[in-house]
Amino acid sequence: MKIIDPSSEVSNTGAKSSDYRLGLVMEQKLGHITHTQNLERWLSDDNSIQPTWLKVPGQANDFWQKVPTITLKDSGRAWKLVSGALREQNFDCLYYHTQATTLLSLGIIQRIPTIISLDATPINFSSVAEVYREQPLHTKLFGKLKFEWFRRIFESAAALVTFSHWAKNSLVNDYGIASDKVTVIPPGVDLSYWHPTVKPAAKDGVLRLLFVGGDFARKGGEVLLKAFNSGLSDRCTLDIVTKDEIPELVGSSVRVHKGLTPNSPQLRQLYTEADLFVFPTFGDCTPIVVMEAMASGLPVLATDVGALAEQVEDGTNGFLVPPHDPSAIVEAVSTLVNNPQRLVAMGVASRTKAEKFFNGEHNYKALIALMKQCVQQ
Repeated sequence: MKIIDPSSEVSNTGAKSSDYRLGLVMEQKLGHITHTQNLERWLSDDNSIQPTWLKVPGQANDFWQKVPTITLKDSGRAWKLVSGALREQNFDCLYYHTQATTLLSLGIIQRIPTIISLDATPINFSSVAEVYREQPLHTKLFGKLKFEWFRRIFESAAALVTFSHWAKNSLVNDYGIASDKVTVIPPGVDLSYWHPTVKPAAKDGVLRLLFVGGDFARKGGEVLLKAFNSGLSDRCTLDIVTKDEIPELVGSSVRVHKGLTPNSPQLRQLYTEADLFVFPTFGDCTPIVVMEAMASGLPVLATDVGALAEQVEDGTNGFLVPPHDPSAIVEAVSTLVNNPQRLVAMGVASRTKAEKFFNGEHNYKALIALMKQCVQQ
């Protein structure tokens, strides 16, 4: 297997002759890191594939760090990685995740069969760009040029994969891409790693809440703390997993966990011990952390943004609340504190939905099959 990053040269680490030579251009931020790890896990089981990993860092001390937008940074670094790899080898197929890495690679995409994977289209993303601290160039001309350029990129791809119907609908309705060119394949999780456990009844009706979000502010962590400290702290405990510094906490019923890595035993243990996953994010697409919670048999309290409504069915496997609304969080959590039978039923519904829609083994194998089909066409 080959691993390529900006600090290393293209090198052969003993990869054998294989039927499919794939270049995988992977954005390396937040949930995309987990997606990369999961794809690596299932690709390693397929001996017919020789993968070359081209991992695009979110931060680097390079020229691209100085450009004004996240998309230009990602696409510039991706172009450099792919161009360097192509000087050393040929690829039967390229896989870009996400579309933010493709902006400068139109010529490459037109020459080599390419799959573009999206959690959101640029138009989807524009609705939450401010939340992601993107710096869009606010001119009509730039907006039109950006739209037309991405439309050409999407049309030039051999196939498109979206994490959700929300993103597919945008490709079809906003960009005019043929529906049969777009396949919805959510990333999924390994259901043998993430699974429910039998828990004793919550002592004195106290629920253990779990929040996981690397970008604490964008994921609604501050709103959750307001809700917790204004009506939940006497009935719940709260575990927070984040990489960020967070505001000063009140009381001892909030525990902060830092340095936990995706799919780690420590992280899975927190899901195992929790009763309810709370994720009041301001801007997200199809977050993997929600899939992990569902696979762990947890009800999910989340906001109705991005494609979260495709994961959380309001009133069935959790609740959807408005962003920026601590009182709605208090009300929803209190409903489950007062109705443990409903809490259990929602947890069962979460696991059932995870098995049906977010089974990593099934979904990643479907993605790998699409990669092979891309080569065979």
